[in-house]
Amino acid sequence: MIENRLLRSICHASIGTNDIAKAKLFYQPLLAVLGIELVSEYQHALAFGKGYPEFWVQLPFNKKVATSGNGVHFGFVANSTEQVDKFYQLALSLGGKCNGKPGGRIEYGEPYYGCFVVDPDGNKIEASYWHIDN
Repeated sequence: MIENRLLRSICHASIGTNDIAKAKLFYQPLLAVLGIELVSEYQHALAFGKGYPEFWVQLPFNKKVATSGNGVHFGFVANSTEQVDKFYQLALSLGGKCNGKPGGRIEYGEPYYGCFVVDPDGNKIEASYWHIDN
């Protein structure tokens, strides 16, 4: 596991929630579509990743209401267009809102296929697949 961490640019990212239980019901099945598991759970926070806590959903440390940031979103890696589609459909069924249906985006180039969703707390998330021939 140490070797994998040496290849990372970012240790982890965190988003706020106002309801840990509701966030777990949304994120645990949704991120499982991408092979991302709940790796740690606390009263105040959930940590997801692939063997290492990379994405945290937590109550704000300052005890104030969690809010989303304009211009902020978190993108997750998908391994196929089918994973992107499944991520999108499941997110909507779990209470997320569409912020961009699955598909290509001219502004990102030909290899890109992704979707954008707003979670129940108003945070913006994305799943994307980049088809690049080796």
